[in-house]
Amino acid sequence: MRVLAALVLGLALCGCSGAYYSAWEKLGYHKRDILKERITAARDEQSAAKEQFASALDRFRSVVMFEGGDLQAKYDELKAELDKSESRAAAVRSRIAAVGAVAEALFQEWEGELGQYQNPELKRRSEEQLRDTRTRYGALAAKMAVVAGRMEPVLKVFRDQVLFLKHNLNARAVASLGDVALQLDQDVSRLVEDMQRSIDQANEFIGTLK
Repeated sequence: MRVLAALVLGLALCGCSGAYYSAWEKLGYHKRDILKERITAARDEQSAAKEQFASALDRFRSVVMFEGGDLQAKYDELKAELDKSESRAAAVRSRIAAVGAVAEALFQEWEGELGQYQNPELKRRSEEQLRDTRTRYGALAAKMAVVAGRMEPVLKVFRDQVLFLKHNLNARAVASLGDVALQLDQDVSRLVEDMQRSIDQANEFIGTLK
């Protein structure tokens, strides 16, 4: 079992997707199980990212409201929040990509196996189930794509402001951050809402795989 588990990891690292899924099947995990597991992981990663982006926004607000003290410390705190947000965003994108890979493999396999049915009624029911699952997954994938697309614009604003503050640690520079505070607030709020919708959709889809 340990040798096979090591083999699975090796196949994942070398990108041999077909052999990778076959190895997992030998361990009793089919593409449907892997899809459920990866959607769960993507959901959890989005939940963590949602909290992180909200935390970064709070930190940004605290810098904008700065009224005296150690500005270098404020910059360091904001830079740390940016770094954590970048890391969370990368993890979310990675999880979403992993979901897409196994979903595509599952649907290809499912469609290919329809021709193996001898019973027309069972084949018809399987075709209907495939169409239904594809439709529901499509809705989930669309919401995850929105999340992936909205993160980068928010990060760009954060990066610019943190970089500007790095070289301008003074009250005037801090005051200028207020010019983008409202827009950033709106962008992060929209991102958090999109993440929650994606999380809810993931929960709904996971429920259908039980």
